[in-house]
Amino acid sequence: MPEPLDVVDVLLVEDDDGDVLMTQEAFEHHKIRNKLHVVKDGEQALQFLRREGEHADAPRPGLILLDLNLPRRDGREVLAELKDDPELRVIPVVVLTTSEAEEDIVRSYSLHANAYVSKPVDFERFIEVIRQIDDFFVTVVKLPQ
Repeated sequence: MPEPLDVVDVLLVEDDDGDVLMTQEAFEHHKIRNKLHVVKDGEQALQFLRREGEHADAPRPGLILLDLNLPRRDGREVLAELKDDPELRVIPVVVLTTSEAEEDIVRSYSLHANAYVSKPVDFERFIEVIRQIDDFFVTVVKLPQ
């Protein structure tokens, strides 16, 4: 389990600039020390995780925040590939999306997402949700090294 002073790399896979900005502001607002890395589509996410191309020096994230509706490769495909890879499947994945469709929730959990969170539209609530995700997955639970 990371010590409270350890910094955890968090990968945000999100194509909406507004949601990226709100997530960055949530990290700043709550003085979250963890390092946020952002990629804009599913293809970039897999390259980051596999340390390919421009992401050859990318750190292995301790947590992934994954949107479902992404260009190039959607979040469901990313989740399926990630959980099929023996090295990557241990990384916790929180699906963070606007979709509240039951089929998306069921499919995400079927693909072994660790949590499914619908993005709040209210800015203050969004910031609080990001803080709670960070508190739970980085402070409360034990993550693999």
